[in-house]
Amino acid sequence: MTFEEFVTARLGALVRYASVVTWDADLAEDIVQNVLVRAQARWERIRRLDAPERYVQRMLVNEFLSWRRRRASRTVHAGEALESLLAPQSDPTGRYDDRDAVMRLIGALPPRQRAVIALRFYADLPVEEIADELGCRESTVRTHLLRALTTLRASLPGAMLPAGNGEPR
Repeated sequence: MTFEEFVTARLGALVRYASVVTWDADLAEDIVQNVLVRAQARWERIRRLDAPERYVQRMLVNEFLSWRRRRASRTVHAGEALESLLAPQSDPTGRYDDRDAVMRLIGALPPRQRAVIALRFYADLPVEEIADELGCRESTVRTHLLRALTTLRASLPGAMLPAGNGEPR
């Protein structure tokens, strides 16, 4: 697969993935652009890997975390992030109220906790793979996940809590 074919086929998915990890659509687009520029230069090596898309996704997560360090003063406010990720909708049934509340709470989490939540529940990765993606130990991932879930549970109304415990395995 050529680089152009890869980008044509996977650009939308990469931008969505980056949006979930960063919680900021504009930042996600910037990060995807930076990563794809670097990936193009290394494409011959990347395309020979078993899972080139997973490799590029890891590059996205690493770029987000280093971007965050470079721009430590920039904070994402939940309302700002939601406006850029979700178009406002009028919903007389209130069907999306719970989803909106959860997304606002996730948007308020610290960046590493947001990344762990996104990788665990959006990308459906096990703790071991998340640790590999983030370049940290499994216990660190479990700690971030536990803290994020504790924060979310403390902020959610009782009716919105999941039936299972959702704890890291």
